[in-house]
Amino acid sequence: MDAEELLFGEIEVTSVSKKPEKLSRAPAAVHVITSEDIRRTGHKSIAEALRLVPGMAVGRIDSSGWAVSTRGFNGRYNGKMLVLIDGRSVYTPLFGGVWWDQQDVPLEDVDRIEVIRGPGGTLWGANALNGVINIVTKKARDTQGGLLSASDGIVERGSGQLRYGGRAGNTHYRVYGRWNTRD
Repeated sequence: MDAEELLFGEIEVTSVSKKPEKLSRAPAAVHVITSEDIRRTGHKSIAEALRLVPGMAVGRIDSSGWAVSTRGFNGRYNGKMLVLIDGRSVYTPLFGGVWWDQQDVPLEDVDRIEVIRGPGGTLWGANALNGVINIVTKKARDTQGGLLSASDGIVERGSGQLRYGGRAGNTHYRVYGRWNTRD
């Protein structure tokens, strides 16, 4: 393998130009958190996993609230970061930001998280002034069968999740339910 393949592998990103391209060819500073990175760190939420990104300011406000930003503009409702899940915005116009505790995607279903720190307004619009976070989930055909997970802790008193993926004809599906108890 040459140095480029060794450093970047075959990771494809879509956040930079709204089309799939290799990370090594992307014309922006993109940090990618892979599903393997998330699994190894043991993070419990998407906001917590964003602590892996250099230059991100991630703070826990209370048991369910998060402040996630970059470039020094941090607060519970940050309207200057565009957050997407599978290419769809999760921005809340009511408060001008993202409710991180409501983005309850099971981390086992996250394929990668692409983070662009810096202005992305020309391509993504005004909400992308300080960057873009694109959470890409795995395809339903890749999450077949059952999954049961549970955890316990001091602040995160208990959590559990049940997921099942199946196939109906040519269509793949997955359904899940989650439960959390926080101090």
